[in-house]
Amino acid sequence: MTAMAIARRLGLLLLLLLATTAAGPIPRREVLPNGIVLLVAERPAIPIVAVRAYFRAGSAFDPPDAPGLANLTADLLTRGTATRAGEEIDRAIEAVGGGLASDAGRDGITVSLTILKKDLPLGLDLLADVVRHPTFPEPELARAKKKIQAGIQRSEENPEAVAGRELTRLVYLDHPYGHPVDGTRASVAALTREQVVRYYAEHVRPDAAIIAVVGAVTLDEARREVLARFGDWARPTTPPPAVPSGSIASPPQAKTITRNLSQATVSMGRRAIRQDHPDYFPLVVANYILGGGTSSRLYFRVREERGLAYAVYSYVSPGRYGSAAVVGLQTRTAEVTKALGIAREEMARIARERVGAHELDLAKAYLIGSFPLRLDTSAKMANFLVGVEEQGLGLDYAERFRERISRVTAEDVRAVAERYLLPEGFAVVTVGNVSPVSGTR
Repeated sequence: MTAMAIARRLGLLLLLLLATTAAGPIPRREVLPNGIVLLVAERPAIPIVAVRAYFRAGSAFDPPDAPGLANLTADLLTRGTATRAGEEIDRAIEAVGGGLASDAGRDGITVSLTILKKDLPLGLDLLADVVRHPTFPEPELARAKKKIQAGIQRSEENPEAVAGRELTRLVYLDHPYGHPVDGTRASVAALTREQVVRYYAEHVRPDAAIIAVVGAVTLDEARREVLARFGDWARPTTPPPAVPSGSIASPPQAKTITRNLSQATVSMGRRAIRQDHPDYFPLVVANYILGGGTSSRLYFRVREERGLAYAVYSYVSPGRYGSAAVVGLQTRTAEVTKALGIAREEMARIARERVGAHELDLAKAYLIGSFPLRLDTSAKMANFLVGVEEQGLGLDYAERFRERISRVTAEDVRAVAERYLLPEGFAVVTVGNVSPVSGTR
C-alpha cells in the first residue's frame, strides 16, 4: 500500500471515528395534550440551554397577494407584547446575557432562545410572552417594513441573491415556494397590521408547534417548564391551514438578467426529492461528487483545470413541501458559455458512467464524518431536532443518515444522477452583462 493510500485510509478512519464518538444522549419526544411536540436533548455538561419554538407558519402559507406576510409577522413577534414593550424585552434578555430572536423561513416561523440554565425560567417567560401575547404595535410595524424593504433593496445589488430568487421562481412556478420569503418591496409596502394579526391568529397555534429544548435540562424539567407556560394554550377546533400544492412539473426555462458586471453568476435548478425519499441519500452522495467541495468534479474541471470559475458547486435543497437540486458557478463574462458547457458535460457524465471507488469512498467518508459538526452546539442540535420533526424523519435520523450513506453504491449514484442531474432538466438563470443563455444543450 502506498503512503498516499495509507494517509487516505487513516483520514477516512478519523472521519468515521469522529462520527461515532460525537453522538450524544438520545433525544426524547413527547406530544403535549394541546398538540405541542416537545423534543428534549440532555447535555448535562453544557450550562447554556437552547430553545426553539417553531410553528408551521412560513412563507409557504403567505396569501398569493401578500408575499412577505409570514416574514413580517415573525419580525414583529419580539417587538411588543401585552405587558412588555420591545425595548423591555431586549433589556430583560440582555441583562442575563441571553438571546431572543424570531425569524421566518419557507416552512415555518421560529422563535429562538439561548440562555444560561440558571436563567431559563426568565427566558421561557419571555419566549412564552412573545409567542402568545404579541401586540404588533403600528410604530414597530412601520419600522420593520422599512428594514425589510432596505434588505430587499440591498439584495438587488447581490448577483447571487438575484439569481437565486429568480431560479426559485422558475423551479417552483405557482407553488408557494416560488415567491421570496421576504416578499418584494411593493408587497411589503402594502402589508397591514390587520393582515399580520389575522395571519398570527391562523398559524401560530399549539397544534402546529414544535418546542425543542437542548442543554443541561432533563425531560421532566423541560416538560414542567413548558407546560407551566404553554399548557393552558387551547388547541383550535379547526385544523391547521394547508399549503397548496402548485404545479408538479414544467419544462425548464432560461432567464438572463442583464447587469453591468465584470463577472457573471449562473444558477441552474430543478425539482428534486424530499429527505424521506429512497433516492435522497444516493443523490446527496452524487451531488458531493459532482460539486460538493474542493475534491469535486466541477471544482477540478471548471476551476482548477481550466481556471474558468471563481466558485462552482452543486447541492440539494430539501423542504417540507418541495425540494430542488441546484448547480451554480461564477465566472468571467466572456467565459460563461465555456464554463457552463463543462458543467453540463460533468452533469451528463455522472449520469452516464459509474463513479470510481476512490471518489465514492471519499464522498461517503466526508458526509458521514462531517455530520456531527451539524450537532456540535446546543443551538445546532435544537435546530436539527426541529428539522427532523418537521420533515417527519424521526429522532434516529443522525444514525440512519450514517447507515444509509454508507450503503450507497456507484450504481445508485449513476441511477439518481440520471433521474435528477441531467442538464436538460434544469432551468438556467444568468445574471451579468451576457447574451441570453439557453436552458438546454
